[in-house]
Amino acid sequence: MSFSLRQSLTSYLKLAELIFFPSFCELCSILLELPGEKIVCSSCLQGIKPHRTSYCLSCGKFFSGSSEPHYCRRCVEHRPAFSGHRSCGLYGGKLKDIIILYKYRGFSVLGSSLAEFIHKSLGKEESLWWETDAIIPVPLHPKKEKERGFNQAQILARELARRKRIPLIEDQLVKVKRTLPQTSLEAKEREKNLKGAFEVKDGEKIEGKIILLVDDVFTTGSTLQECSLMLRRAGALEVKALTVAQA
Repeated sequence: MSFSLRQSLTSYLKLAELIFFPSFCELCSILLELPGEKIVCSSCLQGIKPHRTSYCLSCGKFFSGSSEPHYCRRCVEHRPAFSGHRSCGLYGGKLKDIIILYKYRGFSVLGSSLAEFIHKSLGKEESLWWETDAIIPVPLHPKKEKERGFNQAQILARELARRKRIPLIEDQLVKVKRTLPQTSLEAKEREKNLKGAFEVKDGEKIEGKIILLVDDVFTTGSTLQECSLMLRRAGALEVKALTVAQA
């Protein structure tokens, strides 16, 4: 089959797909007709923007105003187990809508789009990537992962590891206790809820490494804190953290 004939056949198949099996953007309902568009249209994806304000150099919480990045009062008094955390944006608007589609509606294909958003937003932040030995996703409890069908943090971590050419460690940090949903709890309850929830299977694979911990949403930091504590106790030299958004 000639190249021109294959090209024509591809075009006809695409046209037939659009006519008989049309797909529409889950956010704005526009017809998905551009190459590569899935679940959310290119326009909506381009509508999510990084949050460019000052932030805490430790926990990564965004500040209002235009001051230089500095430590928040809480981190001055008590530093978290992770050395630094960055989020791409605020958990609101289209970014929140896309994360909900990804995490709760089962559209795992959006993990690639969110990873690309992370890469464009923070891909040049040397403090995150420089000397990082491995990327590790925040794990789900096996029963929770089975119910959801995938671990949203794991897909993000895989995509980032591929883009940044950093080794991925998927099977060492595990969640051994099924906990209550963090969204239903206050800050102190979140910390108590996660105590003893995570373990490291083989410390030798973590020892001496600088780890980048990846999750989808940062709220109080309890999950990142508990995971980082376990990694540090297993011998990690340093744990940095990265999330798509913060609430």
